[in-house]
Amino acid sequence: MAAGVARAAPVDRDREYGDCLRQVDRDAAAAFETANSWAERGGGYAARHCGAVALFRMGQYEQAALRLEQLASDMTRGEGDLTADALAQAAQAWLMARKPERAHRALTQAIKLRPRDVDLLIDRAIALADAKNYWEAIDDLNQVLQLNPRRGDARVLRASAYRYVDSLELAAEDVAAALVIDPGNPDALVERGIVRRLTNDAAGARQDWLTVLRTAPDSPAAEIARDNLAKLDVK
Repeated sequence: MAAGVARAAPVDRDREYGDCLRQVDRDAAAAFETANSWAERGGGYAARHCGAVALFRMGQYEQAALRLEQLASDMTRGEGDLTADALAQAAQAWLMARKPERAHRALTQAIKLRPRDVDLLIDRAIALADAKNYWEAIDDLNQVLQLNPRRGDARVLRASAYRYVDSLELAAEDVAAALVIDPGNPDALVERGIVRRLTNDAAGARQDWLTVLRTAPDSPAAEIARDNLAKLDVK
């Protein structure tokens, strides 16, 4: 969660900020105390951000999200990009807290600051899908692919959303396009396997899932592949 946000610290605080984030990796609880102490000494946004990251790492997702949203609110107009970063991270925390509606709200604010940021649009699509608002997720992914047609991850996500609204032909088209961009993408192979199973191609589905287990056995996609293979075998 901390990656890519070191610029939240003023230049003269970069070292202390980096030390705090590295401590998060070693001992999040201790880093939280360090951040609080630093904040009392005038650590500003950097200290507050490190404290929120520590809370996230400790699994206190809602508290982390609230702190990040407050941090975003307190930042000045001249720090719009940093505000968007804080809101995006708050959204990650809300998703982990299983509150996709709050994540959607935070991301909508971030997108107002960076309307052509495809990563923010993808994150909001994920939040919308988590809340089962699949057509709205598709709308965001449509924007992503207009901005960058070669975002294979957006193709896979849109395929999944199309599947949930029973548009299997469109799902198949998207997953095929994703595999043209990245032929070995395990998420795309898992999704193609699901679409194949739903269109009565059990053999093709099994082949896709076994390929994932062979090529990416430790990936999150592999866990989904194993579950689907087990269901296929039970049937």
